[in-house]
Amino acid sequence: MFTKIFCCSLMMAFILLSGCQPPPSGEAAGMRYPILYMQLQKMDLPAQLAMPVENIKPRQINDTWGAARSEGRQHEGIDIFAKRGTPVLSATQGIVSRVGTNNLGGKVVWVTGPNLSRHYYAHLDDYADQIQEGDWVEVDEVIGYVGNTGNAKNTPPHLHYGIYLNGQGAIDPYPYLVSSS
Repeated sequence: MFTKIFCCSLMMAFILLSGCQPPPSGEAAGMRYPILYMQLQKMDLPAQLAMPVENIKPRQINDTWGAARSEGRQHEGIDIFAKRGTPVLSATQGIVSRVGTNNLGGKVVWVTGPNLSRHYYAHLDDYADQIQEGDWVEVDEVIGYVGNTGNAKNTPPHLHYGIYLNGQGAIDPYPYLVSSS
């Protein structure tokens, strides 16, 4: 019994010490997940985020936040139009919380970032090969590719990018991208 408790204590100490640094981008957070999650919780969301579509400049996007959508909905993000297959990049560091599909977004990736903000990447043509739930990602890591899946099947390829804050819900991502380079 003592040996078991001692081994568990040593393992927890190792996790706490090694959990201070995130794993290399694209690798599973694994046992460090709780520590990394707490670190993200304590970080402020930067006022400026990286552009989530490769080779797109801020002047090339329009703020479509709040625009009318079907069934009385409002647009809870922005659409960044690009050629099908253009790499979609993580706008923040964080933990991939979901890789999957839904009716509206089609193929989607969710990343939990600083201040536990949730970043939604939708209408993907495909996911990056290495992306899995629980992975740690850094800024500019490829997480997928621009497409038009979900309810965007009759539109030109684009990324729907949304930001959701705890206690506030969806916020306009445009101001976080316009000052990026």
